[in-house]
Amino acid sequence: MSPLEIAGGIVLLIVCIAIILICLAQEQKSQDSMTSALTGASTDSFYGKNEGRTKEAILCKITRALGIILFIVTLAVNIIPIFTNK
Repeated sequence: MSPLEIAGGIVLLIVCIAIILICLAQEQKSQDSMTSALTGASTDSFYGKNEGRTKEAILCKITRALGIILFIVTLAVNIIPIFTNK
């Protein structure tokens, strides 16, 4: 294994742990069911209208970015050995 592959593996591990922690920090989305329709529960709030600035929106954006980074690093770790082996 080359040092580049080891570094890629470490980055993968860190990104995976970060994704797990960020996903656990997010609140679970409530299901719109018949009981909310009957009880008059409203899901429309100030925070729902300002989606881009809330904690949940920021966590969602970070999760999406980490997912893209995970995908790119995984491809890189698998492609690098093809070009480095002679």
